Amino acid sequence: MNLRHILLLCSALWLAGCATTTPTDGTAPNASTASVTSHIPQGPLSPLSNKSARGGKVASLTPPADLWERIRNGFAMPDLEQDLVQNQEQWYSSRPDYIQRMTERSSKYLFYIVEELERRDMPTELALLPYIESAFNPQAVSSAKAAGMWQFMPATGTYFDLKQNSFRDDRRDVMASTRAALDYLQKLYNMFGDWHLALAAYNWGEGSVGRAIKRNQTLGLGTGYTELNMPAETRNYVPKLQAVKNIIAQPGRFSAQLPLIENHPYFQAVEITRDIDVALVAKLADVREEDFRALNPSFHKPVILAAGTPQILLPWDNAKVFRRNLEAYDKGQHASWTVWVLPRTMSVADAAQRAGMSEYDLRTANNIPPRMLIKSGSALMIPRTGEAGDVSGQVADTASIAFAPEVTTRRSTVKARKGDTIISIARRYNVSSSDVVSWNDLRPNASLRSGQSLTMYLPARVAASVASSGNGRQQTVTKVSRNSKTAVKAVPRNEGKTAVAQKGGTPSKRKR
Repeated sequence: MNLRHILLLCSALWLAGCATTTPTDGTAPNASTASVTSHIPQGPLSPLSNKSARGGKVASLTPPADLWERIRNGFAMPDLEQDLVQNQEQWYSSRPDYIQRMTERSSKYLFYIVEELERRDMPTELALLPYIESAFNPQAVSSAKAAGMWQFMPATGTYFDLKQNSFRDDRRDVMASTRAALDYLQKLYNMFGDWHLALAAYNWGEGSVGRAIKRNQTLGLGTGYTELNMPAETRNYVPKLQAVKNIIAQPGRFSAQLPLIENHPYFQAVEITRDIDVALVAKLADVREEDFRALNPSFHKPVILAAGTPQILLPWDNAKVFRRNLEAYDKGQHASWTVWVLPRTMSVADAAQRAGMSEYDLRTANNIPPRMLIKSGSALMIPRTGEAGDVSGQVADTASIAFAPEVTTRRSTVKARKGDTIISIARRYNVSSSDVVSWNDLRPNASLRSGQSLTMYLPARVAASVASSGNGRQQTVTKVSRNSKTAVKAVPRNEGKTAVAQKGGTPSKRKR
């Protein structure tokens, strides 16, 4: 090479370097002008290992053929090799039908989970964890009340901002529960610095794992997953995951048939701006309602409240169909249900009458058990009338329903003591002064004579105590609700027909 060529080459290299320097005005280069910094290796080159080639820093020229390959390429946790793993491999491989059902069910959710794991640079083995937790059933509920694919306990779900109210349970929500589960696993990994210990803590609790580690440290023992003293369930937890990992890695070795899962999103998130019935969504999206609920398992009711759940999940190809049909829909209201917050405690019959529906329908729509009153402040799902607007965000996020047992009361007669007043009588028997006045046709400021007989409607246990003390006379049993106008009495056995309480009925009172 002559001197001229050398000078031209040096000039080109100098100009290229100038193109990547900071602008002369002192401002930082923006994303469109900044170049990628090149990394020049030092020393002799060596071939990449298989593990390095699968790492995130090495880009493949072709995408994985299916999602299973993509998951295998992201395996990054150390393998656990012990007899417990082999036992779990044998258990799973001897149940091919179970593996088939489980993997087919997961096909709706796996792509999203893998995407989230890769975005966080987390091992893709964790995408298999719902196989262990719930067999990928978002409706799964454990005996300890853990719910959803990732099996969150109520308190843990609340800690990770998973809403749980009368209308939805985000522990079952595909996207929300996955976000919470990966947040929790990252938190545990940062605490223990080891994925096996993080998984043990996910199953057993971080406090339990921390105490087990401290015990071993005190005794001079190892603190790895296999060295800790833990319950049998946790002892088998990571071996179960390792067994599933091995089956996914080499399905032929275990005679397992994995369904084809395309390396493509199964669903799209679609925004909704107004309350809408689940049945209408399914109709407009041209999907079966059970398929819609499989992607949106957090909804408890037949209506979706936009203020609490501003987006829904739909199969990829049906999302566009839904948007188009929703824009063209002009056949009336989108939601046939709304929410009514009770202003006071009511019987089911009274609430149903005010809501304009049958008692049976009100119980069914709101899962109201028998022999219960509905407490003040409870949120009930009721039919929506033309003038009703969408449910507010506060109600959609915090709605709850609470019950109080109906109480059997007895009509009793008590005698006033010297110095008694209506207020002191009411306090003694834990009833209101207005009830004492109403039951006895008294004025609110009426004076009482010592020994004056007063009619009281008391809970059965209190009435029995009054009768046994000789202070009153136990009479006919009366079962009433707090807001009833009349009380139907159970007549003593020697009478052959039902009697109805006179003087407008007797509203019952209950211990608070």
